[in-house]
Amino acid sequence: MRIGVFDSGIGGLTVLKTLINKYPCHEYIYCGDTKNIPYGEKSIDELKQLSSDIINFLINKNVNIIIIACGTVSSNIYTYLKNKYNVPIYDIISPTINYINNCNYTNIGVIGTKRTIESKVFSNTNKNIKEASCPKFVPIIESNDISKIDDCLDEYLNNLKDCDLIVLGCTHYPLIKNNLNKYFNDKVKLLNMADCLPKVDLVETHKNIELYFSKLDYITKNNIDKIIKYNYIEEIQFNK
Repeated sequence: MRIGVFDSGIGGLTVLKTLINKYPCHEYIYCGDTKNIPYGEKSIDELKQLSSDIINFLINKNVNIIIIACGTVSSNIYTYLKNKYNVPIYDIISPTINYINNCNYTNIGVIGTKRTIESKVFSNTNKNIKEASCPKFVPIIESNDISKIDDCLDEYLNNLKDCDLIVLGCTHYPLIKNNLNKYFNDKVKLLNMADCLPKVDLVETHKNIELYFSKLDYITKNNIDKIIKYNYIEEIQFNK
């Protein structure tokens, strides 16, 4: 099966890595829109246009299903995209909310991009949720200067110190898991949304991983090499 996965940048590679571990015998086409990052600051109309351009690219690659590996897109325009296209499209937020609703944790925090937190999508849970917008995280992660993350942790996370579960509401955030664990003294469970994806039956083919990015410089390439192994990588504009 050919599986399309997309995100604003390298964050969705954490989802892709989880998918490959669960379903190794498939063809994966990944798109990261590094030229237009961060998505967390985009308008809804911009998100619709950027996401549609990527989905059209993936459809032209003959994918069988598409997974939105982006918290911002999933929380704001998933229904719009699902209704717009005939290809099956799955988001990363819905299974996360399902996990929250059925877990035993009571003090739950959610951290995400500005646009994700403003969407109030996590208000659909049956738990009391504390939320924190972390707009500096994604640009710092993409710049591969993780040491700067520590400088803004207290600014964003101070009000979440009493939580026993923190939902990483952006797929970039697993890449700073060590920083977050240190800040919370390893006393808080960090939930990677990719781990909430349900197991499904997929027709196996053969393993192949193609990566496409709208901007592919040395820093991005270095970040990618740290996260995942791949068969092919290319810089391409998705709206060609």
